[in-house]
Amino acid sequence: MTTSAVQTDEHRYEAVRGRDPRFDGVFFIAVATTGIYCRPSCPATTPKRENVSFFPSAAAAQAAGYRACRRCRPDAVPGSAEWNLRADVIGRAMRLINDGVIDREGVSGLASQLGYSERQVQRHLVAELGAGPLALARAQRAHSARVLLQTTRLPAADVAFAAGFASVRQFNDTIREVYAATPTELRTTARKAERGVGAHDGVGIPLRLAFREPYARDQVFDFLGVRVIPGIEEMLGEPGNRVYRRTLRFEHGPGIVEVRESSSGGAWLDCRLDLADLRGFTAAIGRVRRLFDLDADPQTVAEYFAPDPVLGPLSAKTPGLRSVGAAEPHEMAIRAVLGQQITVVAARRLAGTLVALRGEPLAEPSGGLTHVFPKTDALAEADFAELGMPESRKETLRTVSRALADGSVRLDPGVDRDQAQRELLALRGIGPWTAGYLRMRALSDPDVLLPGDVVIKTAIKKAGLNNADAEKWHPWASYAIHHLWRNS
Repeated sequence: MTTSAVQTDEHRYEAVRGRDPRFDGVFFIAVATTGIYCRPSCPATTPKRENVSFFPSAAAAQAAGYRACRRCRPDAVPGSAEWNLRADVIGRAMRLINDGVIDREGVSGLASQLGYSERQVQRHLVAELGAGPLALARAQRAHSARVLLQTTRLPAADVAFAAGFASVRQFNDTIREVYAATPTELRTTARKAERGVGAHDGVGIPLRLAFREPYARDQVFDFLGVRVIPGIEEMLGEPGNRVYRRTLRFEHGPGIVEVRESSSGGAWLDCRLDLADLRGFTAAIGRVRRLFDLDADPQTVAEYFAPDPVLGPLSAKTPGLRSVGAAEPHEMAIRAVLGQQITVVAARRLAGTLVALRGEPLAEPSGGLTHVFPKTDALAEADFAELGMPESRKETLRTVSRALADGSVRLDPGVDRDQAQRELLALRGIGPWTAGYLRMRALSDPDVLLPGDVVIKTAIKKAGLNNADAEKWHPWASYAIHHLWRNS
């Protein structure tokens, strides 16, 4: 049974009986006799069917009065793959909430970016997820606060504001309601459980970023590794034990993220965040999850491709393949223009030159990380003399930078993807391939077909297929593209 096949409560209960981790984050189970809600794969004894209720979100379970299970930590599950697939207001809203928009701009900011009234957004979310935007944001804040309490030695007040709470009182009340414990008790319990493990070694905040298995770590790290831009990215170590590091830009200061290829055990990636200001915490997690495509449902994709004569064997060859996203959408747009009609190696060299001369230096370099990628408004009128590119390409860089800087083109998580693609195509110098590539990577769209891509055209021809055959790869075309790229 795939996650898309779960349609009734009886199907959901069967998934719970099987402790199937594929459904973690797809729905939540609440037990009336204990007052606790769990992820479907919780190792506790399966409750009787008559005592069980199902909720589409952790926020809905919390709103119904249930506390989070301390054993399975249902607040730490992967996000639903549905949000990336859906292009409607619900999918767009969830991507924005996960990015921390309510913490930064409130419900009015969310509604404004969606182009709806606050009342309409409330109605849509409650109907679909059983909780409104404030409740969904509150659940996310509670999870962020728990992570900070259990992985750092920050004072509780600092944790409260870093997690997005408006007051310490609101923070204390929420933690008690969600976890049936005070912040101090949560921290003390974690210290006892992790004593001697070394969980607090090193600089920054250690995290475990959950995903649904399988996960093709080598494919993701290979893809990122050949595209590393000196100064803002680096890849350390050997295949199987690599560490990807990069700088990030946030409203209140820069940050550095570090993600390890090797596993410490379990369905997660080990990550560490080092932030100049902890108010970037929620946004940082969202960006890393999109970059590494951690909310995907790989088994559903593989089962969909299984009958295909080309993609079926490729899916079996690389189980858990991901469609790599982007940590900085505006940066990705500039990189895409730099890479037009040249090799990946040449594009990487150009981007490195741009970073060295126009990037913003870190206050203190960290290994090979020395800069944050330049802001688009700083590039809008640049001459780009250092790049040695044709003047037409330089003008395209300026055009894209201006459009991103003034907001006439948006690449934020909640943007309407069709509209963003139309806006990109309206820019001089941006063609279908570049617009499609940005839709796939900067907007994390799982269903982008790049028929003009040379590698894809060659693969289709070699397999004796035509463009009509490629249309059958929807709604997972982005994964088809990555399979063909990897095996070219």
